[in-house]
Amino acid sequence: MEITPSKPGSRTPVILVTGLDRDAIDRVSGAVAEAIAARGSGETAIVAHDLSRVADGEVIRTLRSGGYFARTRVELEHACGSCTVRADLLPLLRQLHRRADIGAVVVALDPVLEPEAVTWAIDNVVVDGMPGYVRAPAAHEVRVALTVACVAEMDWLEAATGDITMDEAGLIIGVGNDERTLAQVAVGQVEFADALVLAGCDAVARDSWLTARTAAVLKRLAPAAPLIMEIPQRPFTPAIAATMLSAIPEHTPHGRIANPFDSLLRGRPPLHEDCGVVLFEFSAQRPFHPGRLHEAIDELLEGVVRARGRLWLATQPDRALWLESAGGGLRVDADGRWLAAMDDDELADADPEHRAMAALRWDDEYGDRHSSIVILAHRADPDHIRAALRRACLTDDEMTQGQILWMAYDDPFGLEHVDPCPDGAGIPDQADSESITPKGQQ
Repeated sequence: MEITPSKPGSRTPVILVTGLDRDAIDRVSGAVAEAIAARGSGETAIVAHDLSRVADGEVIRTLRSGGYFARTRVELEHACGSCTVRADLLPLLRQLHRRADIGAVVVALDPVLEPEAVTWAIDNVVVDGMPGYVRAPAAHEVRVALTVACVAEMDWLEAATGDITMDEAGLIIGVGNDERTLAQVAVGQVEFADALVLAGCDAVARDSWLTARTAAVLKRLAPAAPLIMEIPQRPFTPAIAATMLSAIPEHTPHGRIANPFDSLLRGRPPLHEDCGVVLFEFSAQRPFHPGRLHEAIDELLEGVVRARGRLWLATQPDRALWLESAGGGLRVDADGRWLAAMDDDELADADPEHRAMAALRWDDEYGDRHSSIVILAHRADPDHIRAALRRACLTDDEMTQGQILWMAYDDPFGLEHVDPCPDGAGIPDQADSESITPKGQQ
């Protein structure tokens, strides 16, 4: 993939570098920046926010470009990762766009930040109070060109399949409790990436089986992303970074946030078993019984790296539910409306691709309602999981009862779940993100 540095009238490309290993993020960010700068059209700035002491009210921002280096203590009214992105990173990106010497920006994300959430903020959070700038999101001047994820060879798979929280892992985003699991963050960072660097590889200390299983998982989470192995004999240099960037195919999403009705098998992942790792799908053209589904969900938390999909619940006929798990953490949210529940105006605004895919499975009575879950397992029996989910669906006798009687079922999913992120660790709530004003310009 060619990353074209900023030109007059164009938006400045932003490259996000993410992962759980701060040292690897720093190494990869520097090499990527040098590789892009070597192509000409200006310097590549590197921006990083160190949130390791955010609970003490301290955030340190570093900015590097060419021979310039600045270290700044960021003052925030509420010290948390989300505030740092909103009140400091977004205005800074807009300012860097106006610098004639800057052709691109590499953002080295702190391990507690998720690239999807940062991308959403760049595209949607309105930055206000900047004299000489229009009131608009940072995306008015910059664009997320791609994301690179750093994966620690010996530690990542354990992190991605466990159930400890970010707080328990010592990764604190703010003064409140961060109830995200380490697995949710680790998997999300990889799944959103356009390129992967398997960092810290040591041929002497390597567990070959662990390396093979980790690679099998990565190829299924981010199938289109080139995977580069960093070893002591071949550190991640600008030349290797340039090769990696060139290997990224043009058709990858490059920061596109997935729609809940998009294909669940994006990027043509391998479907065969490899080292006990297998990606498979469960689908059903009849609704789940809410109580039995609640019991069956435990099957998605043992030996499963990732599960994600749309649910048709008997007690909620109008809205699709979105299920997403990583390791031992799982959430179920109310999501978009089924096409069959929309009025004519809503249908006219529906995505054409969504409508085309729904037409392929359309039922005369239930329309596009269905359940589909894609599951990436590494220590679980796919047949066992499929059987548990199949038992959670309505029986033939229950199907004949009809919607009126289905509504009488007890529903543990009756209240919409809000991502447990009181300090804004995840994607910002719309009510909280209409506008932000940079600190000192309020």
